[in-house]
Amino acid sequence: MYGKIKITGRLTVRTGLHIGGNEAFSAIGAIDSPVVKDPFTGNPIIPGSSIKGKIRTLLARSLAKDIENMPLCSEDDPVIQRMFGSTADKPQAARFQFVDLFLSKENKTDLVGLTEAKAENFIDRKTSVANPRQIERVVAGTVFDFVLVYDAVNQDEAVEDFRMLSKGLKLLQMDYLGGHGTRGSGRVSLSDFALTPYGCDLDMKPLQKSLNEAAEYELFSV
Repeated sequence: MYGKIKITGRLTVRTGLHIGGNEAFSAIGAIDSPVVKDPFTGNPIIPGSSIKGKIRTLLARSLAKDIENMPLCSEDDPVIQRMFGSTADKPQAARFQFVDLFLSKENKTDLVGLTEAKAENFIDRKTSVANPRQIERVVAGTVFDFVLVYDAVNQDEAVEDFRMLSKGLKLLQMDYLGGHGTRGSGRVSLSDFALTPYGCDLDMKPLQKSLNEAAEYELFSV
């Protein structure tokens, strides 16, 4: 049996989010570090690679239980390698396809805009010389459409994969996305998960249950 499952949901930015874009040129007085944007609309996006990489790292770290000695990707837990792909001795394609996150239509961008400039200052401890800069962030309250596609092979593996995904989504909401997270940026929450099967007859109930548990783990709701 082979088919696909489309997973949709919402990602809400809870504190300003910075995932860096092109910094090739910055005019005097302009933003020093802009966020990545859709070149067609100019609106901020969240690259699927950022979500994928962060969740995989958090899961690997949680299983290693030693953040100072993380395993190589080729040494990750077999379930993680199956979920995210592997280039080890026996390469395997990722079961989960992460999609770039675009703005949800529900955003009220005419009220506050989509991004803000956050002023930061680095002070040299020896000389006390200040090095000011401006970081662009997606404003808190912005909502993105969350989309994943899962390659479904059999029920047992799907249940195992979705349980691990749920754990990763919980860890993400306890951590941060993008840069400057230890200074307050990048807190997000996830909600409203729904599953749509295509060409497979798996039981969706245990898979949906795992995602609902992840959504209930929302810590930074406002």
